[in-house]
Amino acid sequence: MPETASATPVLPSSLSASLPALSAQAERLVELGVHEIAGLSAEELRTFASAEAAKAPAGGEGALLAVHPDRAPASALAPLLRRSGKPGFVVVDMPDVDLFAPLDTVALPDAPLYLLTGLDRGDRMANWSPDEALPALTAEARTPLLLTEGIHWVLQQPDILERNHCFMTIGSRLRKANGALDTRTPAVWISNGTGRDGRERRDAPKIGWCWAGNRHTWLGFASATGRRGQGS
Repeated sequence: MPETASATPVLPSSLSASLPALSAQAERLVELGVHEIAGLSAEELRTFASAEAAKAPAGGEGALLAVHPDRAPASALAPLLRRSGKPGFVVVDMPDVDLFAPLDTVALPDAPLYLLTGLDRGDRMANWSPDEALPALTAEARTPLLLTEGIHWVLQQPDILERNHCFMTIGSRLRKANGALDTRTPAVWISNGTGRDGRERRDAPKIGWCWAGNRHTWLGFASATGRRGQGS
């Protein structure tokens, strides 16, 4: 890992405490039509959020409501992102974005809806590579976010995505036919409107990728303390 980075675990970013209440998050997803993408009713979303808020400490404050990626893939969620009035998009050289699946070490609740707790944007790991960050997160008993979870976070808390403080979602990886992991690792950042993005997309939320062995000073590694589904 980089010599300038500390391996000492730190508390999740206080930004996670600024998430809307679970009921408001459910309404936001309904407003965006995510329930329809997922094949759920608006009432199912609202009921889940209400039940989880009722049984969680402090009403589930700081928890993120997420839809299982099998129900709402990244390609369907990305255009719902907004920044500077511009919709989010997936880079053109990532047509297989929905084939990026959870790592074997990432356990998802067997339910269409679930919560993530203890979110952290991972700023302290800026200038680490994904290959360096993953074992460090594992050692701290933290779980890396999936790409769809990262999108959900930005949908609910747009200011989590800042220039020079964007994040990778290395819980999602593409596995090749031979079983090896593709070396691309997904991330959520802000377009500069250069190259194939097009000038019209400058400042738009961008779903892209970086090589697993490369470091970027402006990308942290989003993670959580855990996930829980209905009844867990």
